[in-house]
Amino acid sequence: MEYETEQQKKRFYKSKEWQLLRREVLERDNYECQECKRNGRVYTDNHDPDKHKRLDIDHIKEIEDHPELALEIDNLEVLCVKCHNKKHNRFKFKKKENRWSEDERW
Repeated sequence: MEYETEQQKKRFYKSKEWQLLRREVLERDNYECQECKRNGRVYTDNHDPDKHKRLDIDHIKEIEDHPELALEIDNLEVLCVKCHNKKHNRFKFKKKENRWSEDERW
């Protein structure tokens, strides 16, 4: 299956097949971000109670490049939203420069 348009992607991610597989991956990975885990941190589904969705399921090999692996459980892992965004370079904000950093403190 090709995922050429955003509409096709949305249809895929809303499919019952994907929803069942997503739940299976969450259970397999113990509801923990695997990237945080690799870096010695623990991030579970209990963080950020104000967020509606704290954990994503990531395609290790992207479905745009490997559509045949879209539903392959070995190509999926749990990532927290922060790690998932970092992996895909989403929401990169430049650190605001402190214009007072050179001023004398007293």
